[in-house]
Amino acid sequence: MHNAASVSASLGSMGLLRLVGVTWSWSLVAGLGVYLGTKSWKYFYIAARTAKRDLNGLYVLLRVKLALWRYVRSASNIPSIFAQTVKRHPNKPALIYEATGETWTFTQLDQISNAVAHWARGQGWVSGDVVALFMESRPLQVALWLGLAKVGVEAALINFSLRCDPLLHCIGVSGSRAIVFGAELADAMLEVSSSLSQSMVRFSTGDLSVEHLASLAAQPLDPILAAAPRHEPSPCDPPKGMNDRLFYIYTSGTTGLPKAAIVVHSRYYRIAAFGYFAFRMRSDDIVYDCLPLYHSAGNIIGVGQCLIHGLTVVVKKKFSASRFWEDCIKYNCTVVQYIGEICRYLLSQPVRPSEKGHKVRLAVGNGLRPSVWEAFTERFGVAQIGEFYGATECNCSIANMDGKVGACGFNSRILPNVYPIRLVRVDEDTMELVRDSRGLCVPCQPGEPGLLVGRINQQDPLRRFDGYANQDATRKKIAQNVFKKNDTAYISGVEGKAGMAAIADPAGSFDCSSFLQNIQRVLPSYARPVFLRISPHVDTTGTFKIQKTRLQREGFDPRLTTDQIFLLNPRAACYEAVDEALYNAIVEGRMPL
Repeated sequence: MHNAASVSASLGSMGLLRLVGVTWSWSLVAGLGVYLGTKSWKYFYIAARTAKRDLNGLYVLLRVKLALWRYVRSASNIPSIFAQTVKRHPNKPALIYEATGETWTFTQLDQISNAVAHWARGQGWVSGDVVALFMESRPLQVALWLGLAKVGVEAALINFSLRCDPLLHCIGVSGSRAIVFGAELADAMLEVSSSLSQSMVRFSTGDLSVEHLASLAAQPLDPILAAAPRHEPSPCDPPKGMNDRLFYIYTSGTTGLPKAAIVVHSRYYRIAAFGYFAFRMRSDDIVYDCLPLYHSAGNIIGVGQCLIHGLTVVVKKKFSASRFWEDCIKYNCTVVQYIGEICRYLLSQPVRPSEKGHKVRLAVGNGLRPSVWEAFTERFGVAQIGEFYGATECNCSIANMDGKVGACGFNSRILPNVYPIRLVRVDEDTMELVRDSRGLCVPCQPGEPGLLVGRINQQDPLRRFDGYANQDATRKKIAQNVFKKNDTAYISGVEGKAGMAAIADPAGSFDCSSFLQNIQRVLPSYARPVFLRISPHVDTTGTFKIQKTRLQREGFDPRLTTDQIFLLNPRAACYEAVDEALYNAIVEGRMPL
């Protein structure tokens, strides 16, 4: 604590001297003097190496925190913040739909969302009610949740890849009173229609025949919205503030059924604002958003720049590697979004003139591998990568603000208490937090793997944890006695693409083909195991827990086990046996995963 105080005093002295006009050289000398009077050279070295980055991070943090404080004080919410944006840019393009070329100005988006609000109120829905949205990405999806929010109704943004039981689960766990679905998902709706409550009102948007509508007991929404009033609706009662619920976004569901994460108005603002300020976006930027709008990357990091900061956002229905750079050129995009393997997919495309003829200067996202990072920036001429880490619901988001290759963010060594997050040790076998003699979590040393945790403070919009619709799921993400006695902290986890499934098959009767057919019916592509490991039995510990550490260590190397290992080949739509040749092809990058 004294170390941090010493460096803070030094940096504070430098900042104050610069503020009153003293040159950088004399400010540094003064700061050095203050520091040497309070602590050792080691921390001065750390401060010298990280001060610029940490002070920039502090500036972003304080800017977002101050804005949130103002919005909380003025009883604002996302719709009211958007109303201010509309006043600043009434005729500027807000959303462009790449699939049709349709452009909505900020005024048009405001008016269409007003029509949604009047429709919702006409249905008798009140503040706190929930309506599920199940459709592929399009500007109307934004107008729907925004319009619902204007009258206090909360949207549940459902993954359009879900089918059958996972789809029913997501609709049910949110407590939705109604569902709006895209015509393109009519078949998916038909699969679950008989299992939905008869009281659930159903609306469809897009072209759907009268027969289809009748079979789904659905009403066409488009003509209803076209006839609805477009003036601003009266405020909802009770009014929604920054710490009230805006909508639900679901976790990916690779470790179980998806959880409905609660997104309050302040969380939407802070995620969008951190992206804007941390990566130095500009008001004249045009964002290419090829990510699904049912998740925070596409709907908050992307669309949030439109609603909060007045940027134009190009909405892509689905990601296309072959059309990516052509789209960027067509719409003069300056910022693009990526997630997971998108950058690698782009690198695997044949060289074409458009990949250097664009105006993109910033790529924002998460999951960019270090091996792909530099190849991406060099080949495509993108000057800045804005890599970040943060689940929708977490309170410990971090961002790479200085462009260090391979890093997803940083934790200040000289100002650790300004943003209280920490990597802590876990038992690799049980994934339980490691405790010291005082019962507190043990911080990781530099370079040591661990779990990221963030101290919870429900009074601070930057540090609150709102959890999930399911309270049991919320409790499982909270740990006690982490930084100090009697505190609470959010625990990050592993929610991503399914890697390997180890299957016990003592009878030797496992059939990869039928297994794949079954999971294709009920699981989205990202939740299907990339690798299968078929064993006569699965080893367990003395307490009957699966020994995952050995399986993780051996990975998919066929030389380390006698078990059968299979790889899912999405192009061939089958699982293929992994031999040494295929293993080498995967490791060398000749066989994409």
